[in-house]
Amino acid sequence: MYCVCKAHIENALDRFVDEYEDAPDVVDLKETQFADWDPPRKCDLCEEAATFLVV
Repeated sequence: MYCVCKAHIENALDRFVDEYEDAPDVVDLKETQFADWDPPRKCDLCEEAATFLVV
């Protein structure tokens, strides 16, 4: 699972496919609320705000 900014979405998709050998789901964090989990505020790969969850 990766929480990333718009600039790093391609990198996260590539990493996910390499690791799991399957296509990920991409969730827009601005449009989705989670009952039991708060997503990180920063991208896993830089200091920008996380906008997508790749899972």
